[in-house]
Amino acid sequence: MKLFCTPGTCSLSPHIILREAGLDFTLENVDLAQKKTESGADYRTIAPKGQVPALLLDNGALLTEGVVIVQYLADQVPSRKLIPPAGSLSRYHAIEWLNFIATELHQQFAPLFSAATPAAYQTICRQKLAKQFHYLAAELKQQPFLLGNRFSVADAYLFTVLGWAKHVQLDLADYPPLAAYYQRIAARPAVDAALQAEGLL
Repeated sequence: MKLFCTPGTCSLSPHIILREAGLDFTLENVDLAQKKTESGADYRTIAPKGQVPALLLDNGALLTEGVVIVQYLADQVPSRKLIPPAGSLSRYHAIEWLNFIATELHQQFAPLFSAATPAAYQTICRQKLAKQFHYLAAELKQQPFLLGNRFSVADAYLFTVLGWAKHVQLDLADYPPLAAYYQRIAARPAVDAALQAEGLL
């Protein structure tokens, strides 16, 4: 398998899961501005959406969208228990968290990285993020991971998104349970290896 990624973006989430699952894979960085891979290929000929992550399977099939890719990867190695079994209520709770992170966090961060976003709208995004950070802090004060006592694909995604906070003047220290959670995830060997591989440490 090959993961097309860009350091510091949401592609970190499936990168973490690949390492947590112990799967064989290669990485290829993508310049999103130029839509070029590090090998010089036009990325749009590989992934027409032009976005990361994209996962090229050994059979030539392509998967895109991070929340889909992490579920696929976790299902390849069920013994690692990175996602609950299909059809179980816990599985739907995992999907619930993935969707929450995508819509309530990821979507609010995106405008903060654009200089073209009006200041008033940036303020609204920060207010929405602060509200959700309070909610997450309350949840994580009671349990070590989003699904309870076991790390899952949802934690890989939340960790990835929380890592953007420092770049947009949001301080996790204002939400102690959330800051502790972030450090707890960062200390995992697979997470540390992914961060190092992407030059993020």
